[in-house]
Amino acid sequence: MLNMIGVIGDIHAEPERLNQSLTFLQQFDLDVILCTGDIVDGRGDVDECVLLLQKFDVKTVLGNHDAWFLKNSMRSLTDATPVTAVTESTMDYIRNLPVELEMDTSAGTILLCHGLGKHLMAKVGADDYGYALESNFELQDLISSHRYRFVINGHSHHRMVRDFSGLTVINAGSLLYADASFQTVDFCTGLITVFGPDAPEKSSINIRVPGILI
Repeated sequence: MLNMIGVIGDIHAEPERLNQSLTFLQQFDLDVILCTGDIVDGRGDVDECVLLLQKFDVKTVLGNHDAWFLKNSMRSLTDATPVTAVTESTMDYIRNLPVELEMDTSAGTILLCHGLGKHLMAKVGADDYGYALESNFELQDLISSHRYRFVINGHSHHRMVRDFSGLTVINAGSLLYADASFQTVDFCTGLITVFGPDAPEKSSINIRVPGILI
């Protein structure tokens, strides 16, 4: 039963920020650290990122960029990671990533995924309303299943905490760009704390999870 977790969003070959984030998280009494995938396709060393994920025992799921990488497709993308640029052990690690993981918390069940459930390219945004939500069949399936209290995902690179009929979607964002971040989630208090990886001790944002009362 998880009470407090760390969350890392899409990595995109940012080993320095990943190391800073994971090292900073060690000061908290966390039950586990989760990651939403997309390890590859960026400017940094993917092998180093995988070693860090293994060192800190981070539970990670497959991202769409990881899936493309394994198929050696979409390699014309900017900063795409060549399949020849990683070790065989890194390739095996990525090959064995699950598409989704379920975990029980003190406030309900988590689904960790990259997009929405098994759909790596699916997403929901903070500005989606009306028909955009009604026609989001991947989201509607998760809501109607009543299986999960939380979905922790990435893919869009936009941080978000939003409730959909009792299903709270926590988008972890990304380690890319100027607004890069990582998070802790306390399921006992309903408090999400967002940190910037470049200077986490100097900047944080607190967000309340909808529906959790202290």
